[in-house]
Amino acid sequence: ICESLILPQLINKELIFCPLEFRLAVVQLHVSKIKADNLGRAQKLVKEAAGQGAKVVVLPECFNSPYGTGFFAEYAEKIPGESTKVLSEAAKDCGVYLVGGSIPEEDGGKLYNSCSVFGPDGKLLVKHRKIHLFDIDVPGKIRFQESETLSPGNSLSMFETPFCKVGVGICYDIRFAELAHIYAKKGCQLLVYPGAFNMTTGPVHWELLQRGRAVDNQVYVATASPARDESASYVAWGHSSVVNPWGEVIAKAGPEESVVYADIDLQYLADVRQQIPITTQRRNDLYSVNSVQEG
Repeated sequence: ICESLILPQLINKELIFCPLEFRLAVVQLHVSKIKADNLGRAQKLVKEAAGQGAKVVVLPECFNSPYGTGFFAEYAEKIPGESTKVLSEAAKDCGVYLVGGSIPEEDGGKLYNSCSVFGPDGKLLVKHRKIHLFDIDVPGKIRFQESETLSPGNSLSMFETPFCKVGVGICYDIRFAELAHIYAKKGCQLLVYPGAFNMTTGPVHWELLQRGRAVDNQVYVATASPARDESASYVAWGHSSVVNPWGEVIAKAGPEESVVYADIDLQYLADVRQQIPITTQRRNDLYSVNSVQEG
């Protein structure tokens, strides 16, 4: 990666010159019922990703526990807690921005599906609680109701890096184009979605939604799924991916545990926006999408 190419960027009211390219790693983790094993494997793969030059690393949804309403209460933790301590140490030891997938969080007697993001100094940058709960019923195929045990988050979640601003969603959040649009309006150039799509929705919607959010907003989109485990009560689709602002899939995992990499090119993003300038062509006199609550 050529880090001699730099781009001026305003961060906290200071003009900082930022690299135009950086390496992103998406970790597709095999998740078992043994929390300690999940945490240890996550640490190992974050270290592996950093060794390959990754500056931002993304873990999957429910990376420390099986995914399912019957597991959330059993595996739930406070934040900070056991799992986020491991994430903080991994981020600091490896010097990366670590998007900690998600874990079941307990707070005030309620459970949340929460993603904690840590900086290279190990400090918590943001905590995103899944905004849109996964409540679906496809007759004869799948019925799942996160709202039976989880409560929704109520805030948008973004964080700054020396490379670009990043917006965070979890799984079902990707179906809501408004959230991605607001993140883009607020200057995010990369959207990350830890997610565990299933064998019904995954084959038809997983890639489609990623490419849609990327093209709609001319941003990079990265998703991190658990690896597929056919013996699990909830079988994840896998195929963690990275999509560029043109809508092309530039990195994609199979169903098995793996780490995939993509070089995020912010000059390419700027070029796409110049070639097809939808941001300046929007009819804000006719329509708009705005956030009601910042968090």
